[in-house]
Amino acid sequence: MAGNQIVSPFITDMDRYLFGAGTHYDIYKKLGAHITQKDNVKGTYFSVWAPNASKVFVIGDFNGWNESSDEMERTGEIGIFDLFIPDVKEGSLYKYLVISEKGDKLYKADPYANYAELRPGTASIVTDINRFKWTDSSWIKKRDESNVVEIPMAIYECHIGSWMRHPGREDEGFYTYRQFADRIVDYLIDMHYTHIELIGIAEHPFDGSWGYQVTGYYAPTSRYGTPDDFMYLVNKLHKNGIGIILDWVPAHFPKDAHGLANFDGGCVYEYADSRKGEHPDWGTKIFDYGKNEVKNFLIANALFWINEYHIDGLRVDAVASMLYLDYGKQDGQWVANKYGSNENLEAIEFFKHLNSLVSGRYPGVMMIAEESTAWPKITAKPEDDGLGFTFKWNMGWMHDFCDYMKLDPLFRKDNHHKMTFAMSYNDAENYILVLSHDEVVHLKCSMLNKMPGYYVDKFANLRVGYTFMMGHAGKKLLFMGQEFAQDSEWNEEKELDWQLLDDPLHAGMQAYVRELLKIYTKYPAMHEVDKGFGGFKWINANDTYKSIYSFIRNGKNEKKNRLVFVMNFTPIERSDYRVGVPEKKKYKLLLDSNEERFGGTGQEREKIYQAEEMPWDGQPYSIAYPLAPYGAAVFLF
Repeated sequence: MAGNQIVSPFITDMDRYLFGAGTHYDIYKKLGAHITQKDNVKGTYFSVWAPNASKVFVIGDFNGWNESSDEMERTGEIGIFDLFIPDVKEGSLYKYLVISEKGDKLYKADPYANYAELRPGTASIVTDINRFKWTDSSWIKKRDESNVVEIPMAIYECHIGSWMRHPGREDEGFYTYRQFADRIVDYLIDMHYTHIELIGIAEHPFDGSWGYQVTGYYAPTSRYGTPDDFMYLVNKLHKNGIGIILDWVPAHFPKDAHGLANFDGGCVYEYADSRKGEHPDWGTKIFDYGKNEVKNFLIANALFWINEYHIDGLRVDAVASMLYLDYGKQDGQWVANKYGSNENLEAIEFFKHLNSLVSGRYPGVMMIAEESTAWPKITAKPEDDGLGFTFKWNMGWMHDFCDYMKLDPLFRKDNHHKMTFAMSYNDAENYILVLSHDEVVHLKCSMLNKMPGYYVDKFANLRVGYTFMMGHAGKKLLFMGQEFAQDSEWNEEKELDWQLLDDPLHAGMQAYVRELLKIYTKYPAMHEVDKGFGGFKWINANDTYKSIYSFIRNGKNEKKNRLVFVMNFTPIERSDYRVGVPEKKKYKLLLDSNEERFGGTGQEREKIYQAEEMPWDGQPYSIAYPLAPYGAAVFLF
């Protein structure tokens, strides 16, 4: 991997040329702070891009934060300042003192820093990220040889600081990256998750932003340890067969004084026109995707996480806000493109450039779009006028699913289409079905408390809902805590309510999700053919009055290990429910949501059902099965 290659950090004319062209894909090895030597003297080389600055100084604990002792030299017309300072060692704190054209003093963290002071401190830290000994080469090889759209993807979305904490400590009690690694790996393996998606890894000053307002794009947050510690986490995940996805935020950045905003007194990273350069609702700045150096900053950052930290995928946050010039804006707050429409042509070109690079260099690495509109061809190739993402979060499915599940069962029959609609457009993109952190915050209720009915009914509702989700076409994502039916909304300030697992209903939900994920990962029919309609076939999508859904999942081998799903979304028992099946075979009951170990009533069921020559649901054969209230069943044939 490129992360183990050490190159001279000193800026050359070719570096400046490529950076100015937006194609210096490892510019992070040049800009920033790099431990090196010059003329046989050990020290640190600093370089920063500040095109509008009149002067730039390096200030730090190594010079007593003296504001005039270490002035950087402007080299070339592009606006890069650099300086070698002898005897500056790893662990040194530093900032750039940028003097604007007007003479204002700006104290800035290094945009390319690989490590940062623990908040509330805002200084950058000199560090070396080249010494870690990776042992995950077999994982990387297997990843890049796999067809990512056919493999199982059961993603556990997780926020390290609020997953689990050390009790009784005066500080926040955060697990370090290494401690987290040692706990989370066992948990993911036990639950049959295939990937973990971490939010809030890039350095950010405010815990309450959950990491979506980034000030250190090239630094894993120091809340949980050092860059080496984070590498240990990734390496351990890979050694145990688990992929890692990071949330990545190229859509906007905060206005914190030490961050990217007005970096040298002018608009360096953001659009100069506030109608393009600011999000009114979020109070943040928008990257200038028309500026080569800014595109280079972001594209190199994506490659940085893949190269240096062996990340397997980036989930790109708020894609719609990048694609639409009028996103979240009123008339007069935005400016149209040259054709008079609302598409951000520069952001479109940025995505095509970025995704082409990633897919070309790392065929097993995923680029995942959180895109909330019907923008076409998100996952189509750029040469086919697509944006080139690997997957798209299916936000439409999520909204319809949550709207349906919140309904009193009496009204579900009038909203039956909400659960069938997503399959009508399933061939449009490569989708991931998501129940993310966004669905369990801001008074939206936890997944459990979205469910109607008495307390025990909520669990039964959620079990049948999760069954529908796991059976439906598309990869899967659940936010942490949802697997054991967390009662409360997510709170980033405290750990999950693990004590709920002492309650048989919560423990039963965890056991049920474990079984669902086991089935999902074991049988190719569940994940091989997710796009289009070949891998998913309705048996009955129109049992509206009873609010029952049934379908078949097929793999590429349509004659082997197929599965039938039957789900009852009302509290009414259907003791003789008949479902059509395609072949006169024996159908093995793999999963029954009403088992006592899952929190159901535990009524005994036959394990094998022989199909009868009784046409039903448009199928030539059928089986009869006693379907419990809010019951779900999965059969193998």
